[in-house]
Amino acid sequence: MPASKSILNRALLLAALSKSGVHLACGAFSEDTRALLSCLQTLGIQVRWEEDGVTVKGCGGQFPEKNASLNVMSAGTAARFLPVVLAFAGGDYRFESSDQMKRRPMDVLFELERLGVTIEYAEERGHFPFRLVSEGISSDEAVIDTDKSTQFASGLLIAATIHPRPFILSLTGGRTQSSYLKMTEAMLRSFGAACEREGDRITVSALKASPVRYAVEPDLSGACYLYALSLLFSVRVLVRGVKKDSLQGDAAFLRLLERRGVVFCETERGLLADGSEVRGFDGFEENLQDFSDQALTVAALAPFARTPSRLTGLEHIRAQECDRVNAIVENLNTLGVPASYRDGVLSVAPASVRGGTVKTFGDHRVAMAFSLVGLKTGNVTIDEPDCTKKTFEGYFDLLSRL
Repeated sequence: MPASKSILNRALLLAALSKSGVHLACGAFSEDTRALLSCLQTLGIQVRWEEDGVTVKGCGGQFPEKNASLNVMSAGTAARFLPVVLAFAGGDYRFESSDQMKRRPMDVLFELERLGVTIEYAEERGHFPFRLVSEGISSDEAVIDTDKSTQFASGLLIAATIHPRPFILSLTGGRTQSSYLKMTEAMLRSFGAACEREGDRITVSALKASPVRYAVEPDLSGACYLYALSLLFSVRVLVRGVKKDSLQGDAAFLRLLERRGVVFCETERGLLADGSEVRGFDGFEENLQDFSDQALTVAALAPFARTPSRLTGLEHIRAQECDRVNAIVENLNTLGVPASYRDGVLSVAPASVRGGTVKTFGDHRVAMAFSLVGLKTGNVTIDEPDCTKKTFEGYFDLLSRL
């Protein structure tokens, strides 16, 4: 399995901000991670590739290059984390991105402007490309609405590790307990920062002694497509290196499978999903807000359930690599599955799936989720299979070997 993009990208930034060298032991890098690493190298961060990962020499928050042009490509974490970190570090930076990223709104930029950072937009306000000019952040606190962005909150927590004083982040909205925020908090502690939470208020102090070595989990988001096969085909699936107590929010998908009869067992090689006793499964009544990367996966399973499915907590996925809600509805309808989205509820009815071509809209998760439908029915074409390289290079080669 590739390394977890969410964990590895956070680890790369924390290692770069540390005052020493940190070895990140991990699996293969995704396109998103390579984009972030390229930006860090442009900023003067020294990187040494090794057989089992990469070693990053930290700069203690003082990036050697204070004036640079950076291209985040289509990497969402780089697009949201790097501007925040560089706003705290200070400097004059020009940000470019892929055309796909240019279409995605970046509310993080408005939040940075409120903190006194100068943003000059080259095209549309609140979008890439732009210029960021900062002399550092003078404030010692910020208030963030998590309904708008938990990534900005995570970016602030990471950046606060180089702030000269304790930084207080107050969270509002309905996602203050987001699994991604909890991941960030846990990783800050692992990297030597004091990170204390009292309710919806988090206080972060500067990095101290960072680890010499940090092991990055395999990508659970990618593993979920494989674990879904245990439910869909009543088979056993083992993914090497995965643990049930993962930091990653998509562990909630494993619990969803458990509620449908899949049994999980940790082994020396990895986490085993045993669906051999499953004889059909009921539809899904789920709020997916906290593991929304699996919304497409659940929707792809829904046509094969015995009863209708109703999925909520999806509004924010309409502004990701594509409008993922629209991608679900349009593609399921194309395949003969009744699906609709009204008043925040995605409804999918059980159906006999007919053949057809799935439009990925260049979105890796659309391609991987609907591959499950193709495996089950044998008559689905994915129009842009190469888009899976964004997070899971070799995904379809792996499926062909199963």
